[in-house]
Amino acid sequence: MKIEVQSKKGLKTILSVVVDKKTIQLKMNERLSELQKEVSLKGFRPGKVPASVIKSQFGKSVYGEVIDKLLRETSTKAISEKKLKIAGQPKIDLKQFGEGKDLNYELQIDLLPNIILKPFDKFKDNEYKIKIEKKIIDEKLKEISQQNKQFIDKNENEKSSIGDQIIFNYSATVDEKKFEGSEGKGVQIELGKDLFLKGFDEQLVGIKKGDKKLVEAFLPANHPKKDLANKKTKFECVIINVKKAIESKLDDKFAQTMGAKNISDLKLLIEKQISSQYTQALNSITKKEILDQIERSHDLDLPKNLIDQEIEVMTRNLKPEDKHKHKLNNEKIAKSRIKLGLLLNEFGEKNNLKVSDEEVKNEIQKQIKGMPGQEKMVLDYYQKNPSASQSLRGSLYEEKIINLIKSKIKLKSIELETKEAEKIINDFNRPNVDKSPSFKTKSSEKAKSKLKKISKK
Repeated sequence: MKIEVQSKKGLKTILSVVVDKKTIQLKMNERLSELQKEVSLKGFRPGKVPASVIKSQFGKSVYGEVIDKLLRETSTKAISEKKLKIAGQPKIDLKQFGEGKDLNYELQIDLLPNIILKPFDKFKDNEYKIKIEKKIIDEKLKEISQQNKQFIDKNENEKSSIGDQIIFNYSATVDEKKFEGSEGKGVQIELGKDLFLKGFDEQLVGIKKGDKKLVEAFLPANHPKKDLANKKTKFECVIINVKKAIESKLDDKFAQTMGAKNISDLKLLIEKQISSQYTQALNSITKKEILDQIERSHDLDLPKNLIDQEIEVMTRNLKPEDKHKHKLNNEKIAKSRIKLGLLLNEFGEKNNLKVSDEEVKNEIQKQIKGMPGQEKMVLDYYQKNPSASQSLRGSLYEEKIINLIKSKIKLKSIELETKEAEKIINDFNRPNVDKSPSFKTKSSEKAKSKLKKISKK
């Protein structure tokens, strides 16, 4: 095999590859010999078909098979010998082929840029710590108690009012006709929440246990049966019971119903939950600011094919007019994603960062524990979707990269109260067309041409 660099311009390289006809004929003979042992033809004993007959019957298809295999093998070898870091799949341009001829073709290759990472130690950013005020915890505790109200029976002659719980059976009709789902038994609603049907609750104000009430309401526009959507419906309701809410006593007993040891433990769990939500949002801001500094501090030539592929993925579901309208901005976002992906991949590889199968398994187990009652569903999802496990591996790889970068830069620790944190988060989340929601990186186990997504927020 003969390999020559035909041309080299920027990130584009063209290799000329020649495979001599003797090599091709040798491969042909090997394959024909294999077929001689495998095929059965009428008039010949198995394994005794003459080579000339095999060639006559299968010569053309064998030639195509051999050439296809040689193209794969020799193109891989050519790239390896020239030590090229490719971006995406090379294109093959056949120049000469045919039985009795040399195979001559060109490999048109897009290369990854040569990346020289600048030190990160001069980067600066903020690391936030949240102080959750007692007032916030108390408000959340009150909200939880409201969501978990206790109800007791009203007196039989006491009429219902907003905030009461009504338990009833119903029989419904549309145009005087029954329909699927038109019967309900033991239905519970809290008056005022309007969760059953719009305008339904208010018609049950002023009723008492044992009453019969005709309620008229419209079925929702998204009703599963299209012919019933927005239809006026009559509900003949029989009131089984009317209950009133009683204020929950915020004590150890209430805390235990919420899965906590006592009221102090419940408050601590609430504080941790609120703190985690703020911390997650603020960490995303810190992360984006770090990535912005990395991006600004490096100049890279970017492979056009990767940019085009990224734009295609980003705009796949857009109308042609929307693609054209946002063409420049989409290109800007695509370039940002590719650039960051390449820089972070380089950083991950230079620091030998990898994600083991055990780490992926542990993360799946963590997710399973965090979704009680849905363990089987989570496990089935990952077992049936290999791409989901690969995506999870990419997320863990991303986390390792970001954490290592954080350890190398100057992070100023700032303690915030919730109002200050909310302002920072709200300012960050204001619409900004230049914000890129994600960038791409690759797992260290994958070829350099395959990039993985990482959230930029």
